[in-house]
Amino acid sequence: MRHFAAVCEEQHFTRAAEYLGITQSGLSASIRALERDLDAQLLLRTTRRVTPTPTGRLLLAEAQRILAAADGLRELVADDQSVRGTLSLGTEQCMGVVEAVPLLHRYRALHPEVTLNLQQEATGELLAQVRAGRLDAALVAGTLREGAGVRVLRITEEPMMLLSAPDHPLDSGDVLARLAHEEYVDLHPGWGARDCADRAFADFGITRRVALQVNDVYTLLDLVHRGMGVAVVPRPVLDKPQAGGLRSTALPGGTRWAVGLALPGGTRPSAATRAFVELLRAEHPMHDPDS
Repeated sequence: MRHFAAVCEEQHFTRAAEYLGITQSGLSASIRALERDLDAQLLLRTTRRVTPTPTGRLLLAEAQRILAAADGLRELVADDQSVRGTLSLGTEQCMGVVEAVPLLHRYRALHPEVTLNLQQEATGELLAQVRAGRLDAALVAGTLREGAGVRVLRITEEPMMLLSAPDHPLDSGDVLARLAHEEYVDLHPGWGARDCADRAFADFGITRRVALQVNDVYTLLDLVHRGMGVAVVPRPVLDKPQAGGLRSTALPGGTRWAVGLALPGGTRPSAATRAFVELLRAEHPMHDPDS
């Protein structure tokens, strides 16, 4: 069942085999055996992707329920004296508010028997993976509208700022009028800061031209230093040494960049996940909207 669910979620045998830590041939044999046992075709295979048949979709829903129950039973009988299992954590670039690497280093020192998996992605993708049960938790940022299947423990909120080259002031005259004519450097859609900027400009009724899109804040700052465009960033970015010398001014409006920890909604976290939440809460007080 777990093999079948992984193939459906990845829509690809090779990626599913890598995720499961088995060979592709072994995974294919497992799926064939399942189809033979059930006397039904469960997957449609093409050269580009694998999708469940109508029968397969019915089985997938039940398989996910069974696997969740099995994981819960495994947790129930786990040794209460030590935290074991696996922690699959996702993280966005949290811009200096919460850094995953030192946090995981401290976590491993406290819980050496836990297997750690770390994945860095945009917040949009991280929330999708938490919702699908592929990640136990994720450090996310942006507007943080939760949606079904996810709850977010909020850590902090920060204002958005405009950054420009030293010889390119933005704080004189009508700021909004100037913003309509600028070119921008930004992260790709789905990253938290980009989503906040897009929301703010939609509220302004301004269509901005994002000329340069990057995947990390350090490249973004370098491009702004070189006068390649204006950036819209959360306030903590200004504390980075690489932002030194840049001009900054507050972005008008009320859009706030939030940082939080996303957890699957409606399920009890594993012991490994609860231990991570406890460590994070000790360093960063969190607000649970459901509490």
